[in-house]
Amino acid sequence: QVQLVESGGGLVQAGGSLRLSCAASGRTFSNDDMAWFRQAPGKEREFVSAINWSGGSTSYADSVKGRFTISRYNAKNIMYLQMNSLKPEDTAVYYCAADSRLTGPRNWDYWGQGTQVTVSS
Repeated sequence: QVQLVESGGGLVQAGGSLRLSCAASGRTFSNDDMAWFRQAPGKEREFVSAINWSGGSTSYADSVKGRFTISRYNAKNIMYLQMNSLKPEDTAVYYCAADSRLTGPRNWDYWGQGTQVTVSS
């Protein structure tokens, strides 16, 4: 089956770093745009970062710009989010998503189950 699985979350002190991974299986995602979203308890899901199909273009929410770096390794069907200088407000469940680019200009067709990131003060 087609699947996205996040990993790498955990508990970290403010100022620390984590690297999240999103491993894809069941099909190749090398033609897909991909992104990271996050959702804190009681809050709406928000956009974090996106990377286009080739890895040549990236975008970031203002809240993480300069601290987070998105990347992908298409030959291994995997995407990463390097998170540095973490803040308590980064605490959330982080989700990866993929846009096949076959269902419209921007539709996130596939989603992972999420991985918990907790940043302590």
